[in-house]
Amino acid sequence: MINVSPHSRGGRGHWRRWLPLVILIAAIIAVWASGVTRYLTLASIAAHRDGLKAMVGSHYLVALGGYMLVYVACIALSMPGGALLTILGGFLFGWLVGGVATVIAATAGATIIFLIAKSSFGAFLAEKAGSRAKTFAEGFRRDAFNYMLFLRLVPLFPFWLVNIAPALFNVSSRTYVVSTFIGIIPATFAFSMLGASLDSIIMAQKAAFQACVAAHGHDQCRFALDPGALITPQLVAAFAALGVIAIVPVIWKRYKAHRTGNSAASGAGRQG
Repeated sequence: MINVSPHSRGGRGHWRRWLPLVILIAAIIAVWASGVTRYLTLASIAAHRDGLKAMVGSHYLVALGGYMLVYVACIALSMPGGALLTILGGFLFGWLVGGVATVIAATAGATIIFLIAKSSFGAFLAEKAGSRAKTFAEGFRRDAFNYMLFLRLVPLFPFWLVNIAPALFNVSSRTYVVSTFIGIIPATFAFSMLGASLDSIIMAQKAAFQACVAAHGHDQCRFALDPGALITPQLVAAFAALGVIAIVPVIWKRYKAHRTGNSAASGAGRQG
């Protein structure tokens, strides 16, 4: 019989705890080294429009499944380009199917990184964060669900940071998943709708480019899509309004707690 010392068992457990983080870091390095991120541009979507549309038309379910897997990986690996991928989903599959697929995939990817942070390096980051984490800590302590909902609805912080921060403050997995799923719906469908209209923008730009080439020659013309043209003031205002709606329950809860405290202090004063 072979006896395993407690120290050895503890070492193995410690290694298993950090293994998901090691795999995650290795995957991030591999993705960045591959250069695949350079294809996450509107210009790339426009350049490959015909091929992408043909692939979806011929292999719809495979394309949809592949899109969702790529999205899960993008979020889990904290890669940039989530908004662009959301636009791509609406462009390829329409705003409804693309929006639903993106919400599911984004929630899955965010949950993966949340669980890794909670099991691997959450305690370490919480210790290192110190006073800088007080803003997050107070919000999660008072009302984790509504605070998470607010953070999801209003992009005040990077998406990857909001994925990890709840793990530092013992937010339950259920609260995290449900608030993430609900909170990303408005922005997801807004960008998905932008994607659904992207095809007409691409075709209009192509027509303008071809007209320019016919009039001035190829060297004088450039085909380009401006990402800023897709983000309208109305869209920004809508996100701000959603954020106000999300934070109302938090403010109301604090107001009630304040009134209750004042009433209790006043009653104690009268008794004295």
